[in-house]
Amino acid sequence: MSRPQRIRIGTRASQLALVQAEWVGGRIRELVPEADVELVRISTKGDRILDVPLARVGGKGLFVKEIEEALLDGRIDLAVHSMKDVPAVLPAALHIAVVPEREVPQDAFVSRKFAGLDELPRGATLGTSSLRRKAQLLALRPDLDLRDLRGNVGTRLQKLDRGDFDAIMLAAAGLRRLGLEARITADMAPETMLPAVGQGALGIEMRRSDAVLLERILPLHHAETAVTVAAERAFLTRLEGGCQVPIGAYATLHAGRVELSGLIATADGRTVLRETRSSARSGAENLGRELAEALLARGGRAILEAVYQGPLS
Repeated sequence: MSRPQRIRIGTRASQLALVQAEWVGGRIRELVPEADVELVRISTKGDRILDVPLARVGGKGLFVKEIEEALLDGRIDLAVHSMKDVPAVLPAALHIAVVPEREVPQDAFVSRKFAGLDELPRGATLGTSSLRRKAQLLALRPDLDLRDLRGNVGTRLQKLDRGDFDAIMLAAAGLRRLGLEARITADMAPETMLPAVGQGALGIEMRRSDAVLLERILPLHHAETAVTVAAERAFLTRLEGGCQVPIGAYATLHAGRVELSGLIATADGRTVLRETRSSARSGAENLGRELAEALLARGGRAILEAVYQGPLS
């Protein structure tokens, strides 16, 4: 087996992305001690456009396209992504080769004045740019004033601290990875606020042709996380989903069975379609597709076709 002399890890340049990539880099240094592991910072369109909601400028691919281009042309050897930012469909020559163990999947309620969502007064301002969070929040608390919130984690917390919002909602995993657990006022249980597909999980994207490097870093792979994320992503893929539609999914694995909850909603939160199904572990991806079909039949197709302005396949 040839030994890699240099391993270049592509990453976004945000603080959270760098922390995540450095964690992966540290593990790779342990697994491949003879290699020189280097982080390559790549600016993505999603990082540069901060004044417009993601749904209006192209959705999830905004955070990975430039990184995937660097993988395809050989400028980097692998990429570290937050799985919730990875589009349903990848370039044919690339794949998510390794999925490390998942951090916590849930959303976090963050406030300096209120102990939880139920304690916010009527008309309170809550910051989030996620259509998924907005739809579920509007279903729970239609009396709130929801406002767009973009920027990295630090910027969002600064906006809260200076009084722009009464509360904000973020992924708990990002706060924990940055050592900011103390800023979490309350965790939003998945039963109340269904997370984004892949939320809390990392994915290492590689060229399909790089079998030697994959073999060296494969101990990073966490099979249980990979199975649950595969179920969630199969759900998303069947729905042809992106940031333009409120879609959520979360899977767990117990005693050899996968339980998957999925959600499709209208942006105003007036219609929220949610269902939970389970299957054997070996049928995780089929489970995702079957759950998607069930929600499409219950009214999800009409929701998606209204957004995409055309028939769903």
